[in-house]
Amino acid sequence: MSIILRIAVLTVVTAAVSVPALAQWLTYPTAGVPRLPNGSPNLQAPTPRTADDKPDFSGIWEPEKNRPCPPDGCADMQVPLEFLNGKDDPVSRCLPGGIVKLHTTPQLRKFIQIPGLIVTLNEMDATYRQIFTDGRPLPPIGTPAFKGYSVGKWEGDTLVVESTGFPDGEWLDRNGSPLTDAARITERIRRVNFGRMEIELTIDDPKAYTKPWTITMIHSIVLDTELMDYICTENEKDIGHMVGK
Repeated sequence: MSIILRIAVLTVVTAAVSVPALAQWLTYPTAGVPRLPNGSPNLQAPTPRTADDKPDFSGIWEPEKNRPCPPDGCADMQVPLEFLNGKDDPVSRCLPGGIVKLHTTPQLRKFIQIPGLIVTLNEMDATYRQIFTDGRPLPPIGTPAFKGYSVGKWEGDTLVVESTGFPDGEWLDRNGSPLTDAARITERIRRVNFGRMEIELTIDDPKAYTKPWTITMIHSIVLDTELMDYICTENEKDIGHMVGK
């Protein structure tokens, strides 16, 4: 959910009910924010660190808006695609989006970091993702998962995350760029400073693309608010009006 849409929702709620919107924590101040002399957040302040001196990703983050394809597009994909639109997207059937959509859909995510584990709580799908940093290997794949199975290790201040175990037929974007069950996704995540996170993401999927490809995305910290539920099936009325192949 974009910041503009969140403001609109907050305005409607404030006008419609007598209970203050503050009860939903949408304007609750974030603790521990570094400040400039004028009192505004210092987004360029040094990266927070955990007790074991690792970069701390904890907080609420919003992704930039971009399409997850290399600069020359996804023209090298081996899977032929006809014209596709939103009706054919699995997310339009209220199935969860995968890792790439979490990085590119303009809804918020909360990172919770504890020793051995990073969890993200996602407004998109109202779901979660686990990244294990306790040294375990990737598991043998029995049951695929929409967000796969993820393990991470530290290379200096960069968290390198490897993920496998995706179902066949996921979409990376609304244009239908595919992800198959042969895919391996590598994320190199770095918190540059207090307000900025950089994620270099590599897709290696020999069933869909002739070679691995990489994109870099920027996420920005979001302060003084909280997550809101986004439940696709709640009062859903779009699918009956969509057209597709």
